[in-house]
Amino acid sequence: QQIKPFLLFFIYYNSLSSFMMGNMKVKKANDIRELDLKKESKNEKGIKQADLCHTWKYSKPGCAFTSENLLAKAGGEIAASKVENKLEGYYKKFGFSSSNTYFTFNTDGTFSAKIDGKAWNGTYTFDEKTHAIQLKGLLLSASGYATKTTNGISLLFDQKKLLNLIKALSAFKGSSTLSAVGSIANNYDGMQVGFEMTK
Repeated sequence: QQIKPFLLFFIYYNSLSSFMMGNMKVKKANDIRELDLKKESKNEKGIKQADLCHTWKYSKPGCAFTSENLLAKAGGEIAASKVENKLEGYYKKFGFSSSNTYFTFNTDGTFSAKIDGKAWNGTYTFDEKTHAIQLKGLLLSASGYATKTTNGISLLFDQKKLLNLIKALSAFKGSSTLSAVGSIANNYDGMQVGFEMTK
């Protein structure tokens, strides 16, 4: 009969120890996850509106994936690079260059741009959290994304919006080339295309 209290205490002690060890493991896992989230947040390529307020000149085609499919999560950058290489030849046919295709974003919310030498002016709004950018001109408006790159920014649009923009502003009249660009973009889900730009 004297052994029972000891057994009860032993069982209670072991149960309490197991519970505390379990909580410590959960806390440690949560702490590690929290550090990972902070690290991801710190490494995220953020961009503020003040960062946009420069003149950005066309450098090369830009491409990125915004969908949540497997392609965007694994291998999206590789696929984007392949698309950019394909687009480069078509962009040369459009005549895009650093001298005739550029955007200037001002601190007062206005912008001025030329695409293949054709002027486009208006106002813009930029969401620093989502990187969404809205460009509104007198006769033409477009929405897309502005993101930071190693050498400058990417100004990207849904492929249909970009082609409409090129049709409206570019002096280029080759419908076959426009169709070819559209067919490339249609092969990928959630693809945004546009311009890589530098100062």
